[in-house]
Amino acid sequence: MSPAGKHEARGLHYRILLRREPEDGYTVTVPTLPGCVTFGETVDEAIAMAREATELYIEHLLEKGEDIPTEEGLLEYTLTVEAHA
Repeated sequence: MSPAGKHEARGLHYRILLRREPEDGYTVTVPTLPGCVTFGETVDEAIAMAREATELYIEHLLEKGEDIPTEEGLLEYTLTVEAHA
């Protein structure tokens, strides 16, 4: 913490997933932050809402003195499987 008792700002990067909803709009999740889910009517609005939700999530963790999850060391791979109906 800085002398003023505030945390120093640093840039954190998070992947977000946008899912198009059948009734319109997009649900957004932040996989690294469990339970961080929001919604937007457009892609741009969904991204803005995800940014706000992520900032609030991190702020809440800091207030509780908890560690902030990061994506450092994260490996990502897309798996393709066959589903037999």
